[in-house]
Order: sequence, then C-alpha cells, then structure tokens
Amino acid sequence: MGELTRITFNSNVMGGKPTIRGLRVTVGTIVGLVASKYSTAQILELYPYLEAEDISQALAYAAWRAEEIDIPLAIA
Repeated sequence: MGELTRITFNSNVMGGKPTIRGLRVTVGTIVGLVASKYSTAQILELYPYLEAEDISQALAYAAWRAEEIDIPLAIA
C-alpha cells in the first residue's frame, strides 16, 4: 500500500476520527457511501471539495484497518 497522505487525524476535527485532508468528512462517511452503492461521481457531487483520490485513499485506509489483528487484553 502506498502512503496515505490524504488521511488525517486531529483531535479537534470530528473527535479525532480519520478524516480526508483535515476536512469534516470522515473515512467512515466515504466508506458508508460506497457501501450504499454511491459512485465516485455521486460522492464528488455531494462533496464538491473532495477529489477522486480522496475516495481511493479512504477505501485503501479502511481495507488496511480491516486487516489489522486485534489481540484481546487479558483481564487480571
């Protein structure tokens, strides 16, 4: 996977969730729209300040996160 330069984290923007270029659009919003069968063109129409590469990187980030392995913590 290439570098995800458009995915940003800022505790003052959307509660620190991963966003697109510091804008108030979360990766989750983009992934949800794609899952709801919105096309790239439709998403760009809804959010005209986004670019096609923003959508591609949001999906790449979500795919990378889905492959992470969670290790449960032992409760003492």
